[in-house]
Amino acid sequence: MSGPEGTTAVKIVDIAESYSEHGGGVRTYVRHKLAAAARHGHEMVIVAPGTHDREDVVEGGRIVWVRSLRSPFDSRYGLFTRAKAVHEVLDRENPDIVEGSSPWGGGFFASSWEGDAKRVFVFHTDIVAVWPQTFFGAKFGFDRVDRWSAPLWRMVRKLSGGYDATVVSGGWLANRLNEHGVHNTRVVPFGIDKRGFSPRRRDDRIRQQFLAQCGVGPDADLLMVVSRLDPEKRIPTLLEAFKKASERRRLGMVVFGRGSLERSLQRKIDRTPGVHLSGYVGDRDSMAIAMASADAFVHGSAAETYGLVVAEAVCAGVPVVVPDRGGAAALAGPGYAESYQSGNARSCADAIDRLLARDRESLRSATTAAARRIGTMDDHFDRLFDLYGELAGQPRIVKPAARGNLRVAS
Repeated sequence: MSGPEGTTAVKIVDIAESYSEHGGGVRTYVRHKLAAAARHGHEMVIVAPGTHDREDVVEGGRIVWVRSLRSPFDSRYGLFTRAKAVHEVLDRENPDIVEGSSPWGGGFFASSWEGDAKRVFVFHTDIVAVWPQTFFGAKFGFDRVDRWSAPLWRMVRKLSGGYDATVVSGGWLANRLNEHGVHNTRVVPFGIDKRGFSPRRRDDRIRQQFLAQCGVGPDADLLMVVSRLDPEKRIPTLLEAFKKASERRRLGMVVFGRGSLERSLQRKIDRTPGVHLSGYVGDRDSMAIAMASADAFVHGSAAETYGLVVAEAVCAGVPVVVPDRGGAAALAGPGYAESYQSGNARSCADAIDRLLARDRESLRSATTAAARRIGTMDDHFDRLFDLYGELAGQPRIVKPAARGNLRVAS
């Protein structure tokens, strides 16, 4: 097979345990990967945990759903528990490249398949940052919790050892993994879909509507949070920081998202004047307008491997307040961002105050300049597929894939 301009085309099967039709960042990433693969002339198959076995034809390729357990934390997502079922799909598809990204069953099932395809682990989830550091890092120190998490790092090393390469979003993450002995890290910078995210989308009417929903007047500054409502996103820290910051200046804060903590967070928000929970917005155009209409974007998670929503906010022309660790911190710059001690509400409140005290025109100018430096998803997938071609070499002659339970999906 050959792709555009004589490039070598390969068949890629992505064991995407975190994919859900109702998800956020992972769904966005996977859908762009399918479209990019088609442009490059590659065949892309996504294997995802579903409520029953079926196969969908989608733009750019196919999604093979394997009947799986639902996540106990969020029923929109599933968990692979049957290695045989995943291996049967791989046997049938006979890929050149197998991609894994989950640190759980799906990642190990992809690496343990006995076929001769090259394997690439895309490091989307830092389990040490998501779990032990989220719950204990602020109290005991992030570096200390990192050392206490040696058993988890052994598991990550074992998992990565089953792959030919571990793809990471930036040099900072490669350094972190290399310190813990993770196998063969390869930096492939991530990016976002910039379409629609622009300061030109700012709408003062939308801004005033949000402030009214928060119960504050139009002279207040509007903060925005866009996040899954799960523990590692640290929304309670942001709520406490908002309470402290709003003692110093007039503020409103809109929180977009849903997740496992939604009910408990709604109760906290009901007790926090000036905050409004707007739920999940699936329409990217509406989200782009909402982001551009904020005065500042506030992020809580120190566990990001990239920080997609932070990059979107910057491209929307909005300065950001981010923790001092993780992928969100890697996207921050002094001209358009303030950082705070991860998990520390008072430090976050101080960062909000510092940002809003700065000259707004200078902030806008610096944010616009930073947006030009943020890569696109097309850039990312160009580099990722170059790596896959390098690893796969000349493609093997592949068997035709069986087609069962096929239906066309929108």
